[in-house]
Amino acid sequence: QVTLKESGGGSVQAGGSLRLSCVFSGDEYDTACMGWFRQAAGKEREGVASIHMDGSPSYPNSVKGRFTISKDSAKNVLYLQMNSLNSEDTAKYYCAASRCYLVAGSGWTGRGYQYWGQGTQVTVSS
Repeated sequence: QVTLKESGGGSVQAGGSLRLSCVFSGDEYDTACMGWFRQAAGKEREGVASIHMDGSPSYPNSVKGRFTISKDSAKNVLYLQMNSLNSEDTAKYYCAASRCYLVAGSGWTGRGYQYWGQGTQVTVSS
């Protein structure tokens, strides 16, 4: 059984930074590929970062250069460092985990991720 618990959300002014954390537990193969997703009110879920089991990160153009994903496998924590935040980053942020073959080719939809946290709210005010 995999569990994921996000923290670190809050309110910040535009241009500010936040670091989200996701403490996870469970089988290492079920948490081999992980990602951060967000869903704003009235919008579809979108991915903002992912990290492969080999440590390689990926980002969509919307956050590239501003967000950084990292994983501390010794502590079982996934991080998302978010800089230069703007109002469009306001959303509930979720971490997700899966076996890598299940998410290969799924893009930023989140399809294939087996396990999800409860989310943490990020609000950016201008």
